[in-house]
Amino acid sequence: MATITISEALAEIKTINKRLSKKEEFIAEHLMRPEQMRDPLEGQGGQRAAIISERQSMLDLQQRVVNIRLAIQQVNMTTDLTVLGVTKTMAAWLVWRRDVAPKEQAFLTKIRQGVAKLRQDLLKQGMKVVSGEQASGRDVLVNIDEKLLAEGSEHLERTLGELDGMLSLKNATIMITLPD
Repeated sequence: MATITISEALAEIKTINKRLSKKEEFIAEHLMRPEQMRDPLEGQGGQRAAIISERQSMLDLQQRVVNIRLAIQQVNMTTDLTVLGVTKTMAAWLVWRRDVAPKEQAFLTKIRQGVAKLRQDLLKQGMKVVSGEQASGRDVLVNIDEKLLAEGSEHLERTLGELDGMLSLKNATIMITLPD
């Protein structure tokens, strides 16, 4: 059993993926040859044996990636992080960052830009955008608190920034155990 940090494990996955690419290239180069041509790997048992060996090596490396990902996942499911007063498991934060935050950012940006464009367009026409019930006959009401909208965007950005920092720290310090 080997014990390494999550950061080391993620770096190992990158290295494994590069190795897998090289092995794929090697196999592609040795898949076929004209029968009359001498086997360039004859001294090592031949191309056929080399391909069999490389395929087994690839399967072993792929299993190593699975083992690393599972070990990381187990730790992420049981390690809590508190970001701006909100506590979730690392796994929950990672899912939130991947699936929820980008959509929320896009939504908030779209709403803010839409209100700003509407305000600009209406000003050209001599009208104005107002919030609440302060409208006169030619005004356009905004049904969202723009200050809260801006604060929501800022909070989301702060959350993402703090989360990234905390995840980096945890990944550098949390140990996982892998089978050899």
